[in-house]
Amino acid sequence: MTSTASPTTPVVRVDGLTKRYGKVTAIDDVSFSVEANKIYGLLGRNGAGKTTIMQLLTGQQFATSGALEVFGESPVENARVLQQVCFIKESQKYPDSFRADHVLASAPWFFANWDAAFADRLVDDFRLPLNRPIKKLSRGQLSAVGVIVGLASRAPLTFFDEPYLGLDAVARQIFYDRLLEDYTQHPRTVILSTHLIDEVSSLLEHVLVIDEGRILMDQDAEELRGSASTVVGKRADVDAFVAGRDVISRDGIGGLASVTVAGLDDAERDAARAAGLELSPVSLQQLIVQRTTSRSGAEFGESARSERPTVRSGRRRGTAHPGDTNADTDTPTVSTTDAWSTRA
Repeated sequence: MTSTASPTTPVVRVDGLTKRYGKVTAIDDVSFSVEANKIYGLLGRNGAGKTTIMQLLTGQQFATSGALEVFGESPVENARVLQQVCFIKESQKYPDSFRADHVLASAPWFFANWDAAFADRLVDDFRLPLNRPIKKLSRGQLSAVGVIVGLASRAPLTFFDEPYLGLDAVARQIFYDRLLEDYTQHPRTVILSTHLIDEVSSLLEHVLVIDEGRILMDQDAEELRGSASTVVGKRADVDAFVAGRDVISRDGIGGLASVTVAGLDDAERDAARAAGLELSPVSLQQLIVQRTTSRSGAEFGESARSERPTVRSGRRRGTAHPGDTNADTDTPTVSTTDAWSTRA
C-alpha cells in the first residue's frame, strides 16, 4: 500500500500534545510535524518521552490533551491509518509458540508492501535461524527478527524504537546499510529512536530531540552538523573571543579553556585562528549531549561505544529519492501495529 499523504502534506502533525500518567507528565505541550519520505531521528535521554510519543502516534496510547494526526487522521482504532504503519520496538513480543519463520510468514497479513525476497535476503544477512522457537532466540537474533520485519514491511511510516540494540556491531552496520539502500529505492518515512547517535548521524535528514517531555530541537540534520564549533586555547583569549556569543558549554583545566559556541561564520573562524585559538567541529552526538546536559545532566555518552560501526552515507540530499523501558512508558493498549502480540 502506498501512502495516502502527498509529498507536500505532513505524514504526522502534532499540536499541543500532552500525556500524563497520574501526576507524571511524560509529554508536555509538544508540537511538531513529520514530512513524507525522510529519515527522522527521535533522540533523547532515557525517560525523555520518546517511546510515549511513538505509542501515541501508533494509537497505543490516548493523549491527555492536544491534537495529533497521522496521514491526516487520528490513529486510534483507525485501520486505514494503522495499516500504513509499522512499529518495531526493542521489547517486541510474539506468541511463545512462534518460530522466526512464522513471524515472516504472517507479516504479509499486516503489511501490504511486504517484500518476501527482501526479507529472505535479510535473513541471510543476519544469519537468522528460521526454525528456532522465538523464546529460544538470543537477544541479537530476536532483534534481527524485528529489524527484518521493519525493513521488509516497507510501510509508508516505519518506527524503529531501538530494536537494533541487541545486534552486534557488524549486524548493526548491516541494518544501517540495508535501510539506506532500500530507502533510496523505496522512499518512505522512517523514524529512528536511538542512543547510538554517532552511528546513525549520517542517515538522519531531520532531528527531533526531546528532553523532559518537551521538544528541545526540531531541525534539519545538515544544519545541525555545522551549527557549532569548539574553541580551545588560553583561558583569557578564549573568554575574550566567546564574549557575547551563544555559548553551549564550557570546560577547561588550569589556564586552558574549551568552549563550544554556536554559529561561527568564516570571518569569525579566521579571527579565532588569528588569535591563536584552535577550532574543531562538533559532532551531532556531542551537540545533543551538550544541549541536553546544559539542562539537566549527562547520559548520552554511553552511546560512544568501542564497537561503533560507521554508517556509509550514500544518499543525495535535496533530491527526490527513487517503539524505552523507563518512566515515560506504561502498559500499552493493543494495536494492529503490534499484532503478533495478540495472535497464537
